[in-house]
Amino acid sequence: MTAVKPASRREPAGPALDAQRMQAAAHQASAVLGVLANENRLVLMCQLSQGERSVAQLEAALQIRQPTLSQQLAVLRAERLVRTRREGRNIFYSVADPRVMAVLETLYALYCPKPRPQPASRRAPAPHRSHDGADPV
Repeated sequence: MTAVKPASRREPAGPALDAQRMQAAAHQASAVLGVLANENRLVLMCQLSQGERSVAQLEAALQIRQPTLSQQLAVLRAERLVRTRREGRNIFYSVADPRVMAVLETLYALYCPKPRPQPASRRAPAPHRSHDGADPV
């Protein structure tokens, strides 16, 4: 009869993580994810991940009514996820934290629709040329 070896315990690959630092990082991450859990704020942040936008540009691109847009931008400002820049009467918004940008880029890559290539059968036909190579009239 062969002896059964007890299951070996795996040693962690790296040094143990500091529990307090992990807890603080988890708190920060869950705060960001909580703010992004609102669909309006998420689409706002996705739009801003593509570059700085004015309030008017955001309103037109997202078709979010101005009162809702202002309310959501106020939340994003309060949570310091966006920075603002004033130019005359216009206020421009951009993503403030590179870590948040990394989260947005990951979400964008996983969930945002990508343009589909148009099938060959639906493409516009090439213009016909006459035998001498001249364009048709």
